[in-house]
Amino acid sequence: MNMNTIKRFLALVLLLATPLTHAAVKIEHWVSPSGARVYFVETRTLPIIDVQVDFAAGAARDPVDRAGLAQLTRGLMDLGAGDMDESAIAERLADLGARLGGGADTDRASVSLRTLADADKRAAAFEIMRQVIAEPRFPGEVFERERARTLAALREALTRPETIASRAFWSGLYGTHPYGSQPTAESLSAISVDDLRSFHATHYVARAAAVTIVGALSRREAEALAQQLTAALPAGEKLPATAEVSLPKFAEVHLPHPAAQAHIHLGLPALKRGDPDFYALIVGNYTLGGGGFVSRLMKEVRDKRGFAYSVYSYFAPMQVAGPFQIGLQTKRAQAGDALKVTREVLQQFLAEGPSEAELAAAKANIVGSFPLRLDSNRKILDNVATIGFFSMPLDYLDTYAEKVRQVTAADVRAAFARHVRPENLVTVVVAGD
Repeated sequence: MNMNTIKRFLALVLLLATPLTHAAVKIEHWVSPSGARVYFVETRTLPIIDVQVDFAAGAARDPVDRAGLAQLTRGLMDLGAGDMDESAIAERLADLGARLGGGADTDRASVSLRTLADADKRAAAFEIMRQVIAEPRFPGEVFERERARTLAALREALTRPETIASRAFWSGLYGTHPYGSQPTAESLSAISVDDLRSFHATHYVARAAAVTIVGALSRREAEALAQQLTAALPAGEKLPATAEVSLPKFAEVHLPHPAAQAHIHLGLPALKRGDPDFYALIVGNYTLGGGGFVSRLMKEVRDKRGFAYSVYSYFAPMQVAGPFQIGLQTKRAQAGDALKVTREVLQQFLAEGPSEAELAAAKANIVGSFPLRLDSNRKILDNVATIGFFSMPLDYLDTYAEKVRQVTAADVRAAFARHVRPENLVTVVVAGD
């Protein structure tokens, strides 16, 4: 093992290590001269810097006839940028012991970087990140390759019952709303490399950027870094807000599939970021289906009747109403019975809410496990980036536990009554009888 290889190995060991638990998270916030919003947490437990830049460039921004454009745009950004092709980017990052990441979901697209804090290494890593964000090349041959790969992956995924169920569920919940838009072979085939360039120019702009920095550097250094990463971006126009969601009517969709297991989803659009009912819904959902083996759904559907190995429920808050979902898999011959019991458990919970014992257990678990969400730089970055992108209060992490403790059983019942209405539930069953 030569000296360069040894140095690279030691750098990666440091990079993958996680710091000790943080007692508190002090978030500093400002607006960069470029117009980007910046969120900074200084922590020097390890000589590492984590950076993430988020843009309102998720799948909800896809044109109606170009579903998949946001994902393709983000996917190609680090496959050629500035003076580097994809091999050069990978080689330079490996030499530095740095790691580039990110992706695109429904609301946002992100570019992230983890690098050692040494001045020479971090400067070179930041420059790579800057070029990926501001100067993607979108080479034609790489675009054709990645679009073909995406098409092949889509065709393969559409043979699987879990994919069919998920797509049908989202379509049932959101219809023609941007959240319901999903890539098809036709929409992907219609996308051109010029579409990627246009999408990037419109959506990857400084005024729409939220920069999150966590690690071993000073406020002054963080200010310079945020400006470096976003100064070359166009200022951009303020993007229109994502349209509010209309609730669907009650529906039950059955789709055939030869799989032995039936895939069942129930739910509706329910919760957006910043809703004051968030804490009551999270606490209540722990009892309903988010608490693993102690949840009511698990006890009734799995333990008492053996209908499913696993059954769960969750809320996914988004820019506008994200889904409340119950999911399970069961033998196709007993799909009807499993669905009946699941609905009965939900209906009983809506009527009664949690018992005082269930409420106490839920709050104890959520509060007790909360520090684990902040026990590494990466986890702090994830949480602070969410706060920044969705413009949540800077004291969100500081007040989380106390707001959970304050939830009452009456709060849970009232919140579920407002957000989980049986007349708006959509049910999708794939491979059931």
